[in-house]
Amino acid sequence: MATKFTAGSYLLRLLSAFTLVFASYNPLMPWSYYEWAIAPAVSNFSLITPIQGLIGIVLLIGWVILLRATSRSLGFFGILLGAALCAAIIWVLVDRGWVSLGVNDVLSWIILIAIALLLGTGLSWSHIRRRITGQLDVDEVDDQ
Repeated sequence: MATKFTAGSYLLRLLSAFTLVFASYNPLMPWSYYEWAIAPAVSNFSLITPIQGLIGIVLLIGWVILLRATSRSLGFFGILLGAALCAAIIWVLVDRGWVSLGVNDVLSWIILIAIALLLGTGLSWSHIRRRITGQLDVDEVDDQ
């Protein structure tokens, strides 16, 4: 039996996406997997510890789950439209002078937030679409 989809459900999915994106990489140097494990391993692969490998695999599993769910829910065209919307918002922010292209940290934060919003919305899109249109998305049918 399906549970009721609420704003809290959406926020939980959004929080999951933000956690995955910012755990993988963020502009605050030591607080991401990239700075902790990947950057040092570029110069010397033997620097990766077993715990870094384990956490890397867990992050990869998270990325596969979120990307697959987003891909199945939004489809290629939906992802393209979402990315275009994010790009247009960034364009407006730069055009208005609120964000400078020369400030990499700010632009990095905006892009990471856009990716997390797109993934979080992709996780919830089937529920949102059902609430808006009344149409149900079904990917698999059990033969019973």
